[in-house]
Amino acid sequence: MANRIREDILMNERERYKITSNDYADIIIEFSRYTGEYDLNNMTILSDRYAIIHIPVDALSKDSINQYGYEGFPSCLDLTSTIDLEASGVLRVQQVPNLNLRGNNVLVGIIDTGINYTHPAFLHTDGTTRIQTIWDQTIESEDSYPPKYFYGTEFSSEQINLALQSDNPLDIVPSTDTNGHGTMLAGVAAGTESAKDGFSGVVPESELVIVKLKEAKTFTKEFFLIPEDVLCYQETDIILATKYLLDYAMKVNRPIAICIGLGTNQGGHDYKGVMSSILARYSVYAGVGISTSAGNELNLGHHYYGVVERNSTGVVAEVNIGISRPSFSMELWSSVPSSLTAEIISPTGESFISPPTRLIETRRKDFIFENTTIWVNNISLESQTGDQLILFRLQNPSSGVWRFRITSRNPVESTFHMWLPSKGFIPADTLFLKPNPDTIILSPGNAEDLIAVGAYNTENDSIYVNSSRGPTRLKTLRPDFCAPGVNILGPNLAKSYTTGTGTGLAAAHVTGLAAMLLEWGIVRGNLAGMGTPEIKTLLIRGAVQKTSNTYPNNSWGYGAVNIYNSFQSL
Repeated sequence: MANRIREDILMNERERYKITSNDYADIIIEFSRYTGEYDLNNMTILSDRYAIIHIPVDALSKDSINQYGYEGFPSCLDLTSTIDLEASGVLRVQQVPNLNLRGNNVLVGIIDTGINYTHPAFLHTDGTTRIQTIWDQTIESEDSYPPKYFYGTEFSSEQINLALQSDNPLDIVPSTDTNGHGTMLAGVAAGTESAKDGFSGVVPESELVIVKLKEAKTFTKEFFLIPEDVLCYQETDIILATKYLLDYAMKVNRPIAICIGLGTNQGGHDYKGVMSSILARYSVYAGVGISTSAGNELNLGHHYYGVVERNSTGVVAEVNIGISRPSFSMELWSSVPSSLTAEIISPTGESFISPPTRLIETRRKDFIFENTTIWVNNISLESQTGDQLILFRLQNPSSGVWRFRITSRNPVESTFHMWLPSKGFIPADTLFLKPNPDTIILSPGNAEDLIAVGAYNTENDSIYVNSSRGPTRLKTLRPDFCAPGVNILGPNLAKSYTTGTGTGLAAAHVTGLAAMLLEWGIVRGNLAGMGTPEIKTLLIRGAVQKTSNTYPNNSWGYGAVNIYNSFQSL
């Protein structure tokens, strides 16, 4: 079937309202595994392997995971930030006459909350825009959506320039950034220099391509018990946003550096999920550099690692539930040959044993004394990884300590990981009582070939206190290296500048470095086949390492990024 469907066919125009309607849920299918009927009028193609089908929410329930599998329900991603150019060698490179790499003829793509396109950080000196196009997925239109994508609205540089000349710019281009995260990331990567404000993006002469993501659908948030008022985004929209940026870059024949400053604790924390595998495939294209944030999960207590000894009575993971009684989902992942079972014990002593390990089954338990409902899926062969997944969904859990006794059905030593939701989806007082600090890189930072960036403080050369640590669940090194990410200056929504902190800003910084390397490699013809793997290698070679540390390590990766050193290594 995959060979008979072209990637550039997304869905019939008559049915396009389903992409954004909350009356329809987005379900991911894999062509080789899907046994239902194919209806192109009800399908959005993600790649030659995956597609979205749009199902009426009335036809779905918490048990629908039995039919569509865990991978069928899109992961939800959180923002990863709340500039220093000298520390990473940018200024030294730009002062070398034969280099002076400032992003000429290179695109910088930002997938995030949008952009304040009226900010001086995104204007040429003559007042015209440096933004080539904005795809705002949140603004519905009859005929202004990007070709092949059928939702949202696309705004051209000509329209943006008309808006900038108007007394009421939003009457012409109504796309906004109400959060500020996307605006700051775009500025850190590629903002126009402002001497009076002491600000410059890494590549102030590049051109920008922006995707403002629509929020996750109500059904997706409800399925994973994500609070209604939390800002989050579906992996499906991020995949389509990345494809849009690549399509645009190909159309104008420019290399592109892409920043994904979002992440999720959902999934196996490996390279095998739907989003990770698709983005990894894109990242090896010549002329493409994709950077993503490691996450800000350290010291939050969101990860537990356990070892069930052979023939033992099991391991108990304790989770403290905060006073607000937040609903949330939690995942346990274990590798072959493990076959694990979980007993859930409430603060008052009520207990429930998860269903036996099967291909997939949903069990529901109503805890009478706690006024709590829990759904458990014990999936013996998760389809993307081949590993075991136990998915817990806790609705209105009572405050106090909940215990999860993990036992093995096989007489072998079994290791497992458990993850709570990432920072933005759960209160600070809901956490594991004995957490493990490693293996907390957010996806897609665990994907192969993508550049996963941690954050450090340039004022004292210390790792950012919340910068996520590796490795991946499969023991692959992460992060690749660290970049400035503490008290970083960037543009805000008030046409001025403010500081921010987080690995999302560090990823934006590295996106600018990737644009510099693409200008050197692709535009100037020094390395015509340069893609994300080559960019990563060059930046690793230039990373600064402290003599007191052993490298690579789970906090710094290969060290602090320094592009001047990268060119010296050549």
